Amino acid sequence: QVQLVESGGGLVQAGDSLRLSCAASGGTFSMYAMGWFRQAPGKEREFAAAISRTGYSIYYADSLKGRATISRDNAKNTVYLQMNSLKPEDTAVYYCAAAARRGILAKGNEYDYWGQGTQVTVSS
Repeated sequence: QVQLVESGGGLVQAGDSLRLSCAASGGTFSMYAMGWFRQAPGKEREFAAAISRTGYSIYYADSLKGRATISRDNAKNTVYLQMNSLKPEDTAVYYCAAAARRGILAKGNEYDYWGQGTQVTVSS
């Protein structure tokens, strides 16, 4: 059983940057593909970014391309999401997820474990 704990969210202004972290425990972190998803108020959860087990393959949602960087440190059992030039429409609860499989995964139902989420609020 893998436990995921997100951190790094907060209230920022448009144009600011944030780095979200997700610490994993209870499993062999390097065996899990990781992803970030987000859910805005009144909207369905959507894919944000994904990274393969090795970190060599990365994929972003169109809405975050050019503004976000996903990375992982397998020695620290942590995955990160650096977001720059934040916009009010980035306001959401951000969740990290882990999948015991290869590849980069963009669908929520492909993931096995989820964190509790961290709130990101971007004011205009």
